[in-house]
Amino acid sequence: MKSLLSILVVSLFSLSSLTNAQWVQTGLSGNRVNTIVVSNNNLFAGTNGNGIYISTNNGLSWSAINNGLTNTFVRALTVSDSILFAGTYGGGVFRSTDNGSSWNTANNGVTNSYVLTFAVNDTNLYAGTESASGNVFSSTNNGLSWSLSNNGIPSTTVYSLNASGTNLFAGTNGNGIYISTNNGLNWSAVNNGITNTYIYSIAANGASLFAGSAAGMIFRSTNNGSNWSGYNVGTITSTFYTFAFSGTNILAGAYSGGVFLSTDYGLNWGAINTGLTDTDVLSLAVKGDTLFAGTFSSGVWKRLLSEIVTSTDDPQIILPTHFSLEQNYPNPFNPSTKIRFTIPASSLNPFSKGEGTLVTLKVYDVLGNEIAELVNEEKGIGVYSVSFDATDLASGIYFYKLQAGSFVETKKMILIK
Repeated sequence: MKSLLSILVVSLFSLSSLTNAQWVQTGLSGNRVNTIVVSNNNLFAGTNGNGIYISTNNGLSWSAINNGLTNTFVRALTVSDSILFAGTYGGGVFRSTDNGSSWNTANNGVTNSYVLTFAVNDTNLYAGTESASGNVFSSTNNGLSWSLSNNGIPSTTVYSLNASGTNLFAGTNGNGIYISTNNGLNWSAVNNGITNTYIYSIAANGASLFAGSAAGMIFRSTNNGSNWSGYNVGTITSTFYTFAFSGTNILAGAYSGGVFLSTDYGLNWGAINTGLTDTDVLSLAVKGDTLFAGTFSSGVWKRLLSEIVTSTDDPQIILPTHFSLEQNYPNPFNPSTKIRFTIPASSLNPFSKGEGTLVTLKVYDVLGNEIAELVNEEKGIGVYSVSFDATDLASGIYFYKLQAGSFVETKKMILIK
């Protein structure tokens, strides 16, 4: 039983802490808060019609900072080289070099004034816009001038941008995800495994990429977007607009869903909404020991991370809720790779003495010949990782197939020597 518990994704908390472990409203009540960023130990919130606010005391109070901001519908905020940038809906880009005390337009070369998202990669700044006259613009001089950088992306709205290492990712309105490996000069689609192509948020944590979409779906990639695995989170009405990270813990904010936590790199999620009366969450930010959430109609909320990353709101063990077979990593590989799969709680009686589901994991060549049997035994609830060594095999395409009860899934992997 101990070995079973060691692979469960377990999250418990003390019942005595229930009274205080909850969200607290912390300002800007009545505002739609589209974006929150942290800069110079201050919080900045962008609202829909009331401009930008600053808090210098961890959200206890807020002050409007709209001097020079001629468009107050703020959809995105970011910081690059200590300069604040605001993306507005209809006014393009604004820039502040004095911590938000004053703003100036920064639209030289920006031909689309509906700016929805930013990304920063070293000295490069990127802005994503609605469709029409361009969808991604790049700047190499801190927003003083911009160039259209959308070669390869169709005429579509870019909801989200994220820079991960030397790669840049764009999430689009119905066309999925695109990658650029040359600072936005060229783009190509990376939608293998993406079953919902409306991508509202993209974020990176270590070697993992996360993409939030509609219908309660979050996608994860561990190979720079070459392959994605999808996870059902929340309900079919949940749309994931934002991510935040605290160490290896992943937090996701959803319109019609609230805030969710994963402590196992996105394989399983639990809601952390106690006290949060507005579960239409549009933005998240971590500052020190506190998580902040911007909501659709009730301003900013906050909660201590110590309450979140060690617990969920229900005093129970959180168990995997669905079967999954992930893309092997690395892929392509030489000569070994790892394959992860999940066995959910629904596959066995959790009150039994550990009897599980008969699981087989086999590898085949392109002709359908069985090459290796990696697993053939009963498995209990949990997340498993299996290594496959192809030292004696030739380069080429291979397939691995997981069968667990009535669940069957096959994925492709590539061996390059």
